[in-house]
Amino acid sequence: MAEPTEKEKMERGELFIAFSPELQAERDRCKYAYIRFNEAGEVSRRRSVELWRDITNDKTPLPPVQSDPAADEALFQNEPWVEPPVRVDYGYNVKLDEGAFINSNAVFIDSCPITIGARTMFGPGVNLYSGGHPLDPALRNGLKGPEFGKPITIGEDCWLGGNVIVLPGVTIGKGCTIGAGSVVTKDVPAFHVAAGNPARIIRRIETTMTE
Repeated sequence: MAEPTEKEKMERGELFIAFSPELQAERDRCKYAYIRFNEAGEVSRRRSVELWRDITNDKTPLPPVQSDPAADEALFQNEPWVEPPVRVDYGYNVKLDEGAFINSNAVFIDSCPITIGARTMFGPGVNLYSGGHPLDPALRNGLKGPEFGKPITIGEDCWLGGNVIVLPGVTIGKGCTIGAGSVVTKDVPAFHVAAGNPARIIRRIETTMTE
C-alpha cells in the first residue's frame, strides 16, 4: 500500500509536512489568487465573486452576463461578500454559505475545512486558525517539522466582532455572538454570547429563531 502524501495526511487531520513541494505549490497558487483579489481595486460584483472563487478554487461557472449592470449585480445578491484585503493558505478548504459577510483583514489558515454558515458576519481582523504545531519543540523543528489541523465550523446567523481569533477544532453554534478581541479555544453552543481571552460563555440569547 502506497505511503500517504503530505496532503492526504493534512486532509485526515494527521501530522504533515507543510513545506512539501505539493503543498507549497498549492499555497503559492492561493497566494497569487488572493493578491489579485486584494489589488483588484474598483471592480464589478461579478468580478469580485470571480476573484474570490479563484482563491477558493471553486470552478462553478458564473451565470451569463446581463446587459443591464444592475440586473447583472442582482445575480450575485446571495453570494458571500468578502472585503479585501484577505489572506488564505489553501483556499479550497474555505466554505462560505449564502449571505456570509467577511470584513477586511480576515485571515484563514485552512489546513483543514473552515465552514461559515449563511448570514454569518465578521468584523474586521477576524483570524481563523485550523492549523497548529506540536508543543514539543524537538518535534516541531521549525520549517522541517510537522503541523496538524482540525476543522473550524461556524454556524448560521453568527456575529464575530473585530479581531476575534478562533483556534483549531472549534465549533460555534448557530446564532452566536462573539465579543470583539476574543480568543475562542472551545466550542460555543447555539444562541450564546461568548467573550474574553480565552472566550467564556456570558449568557444565552433570547430569540424566536430555532436550531
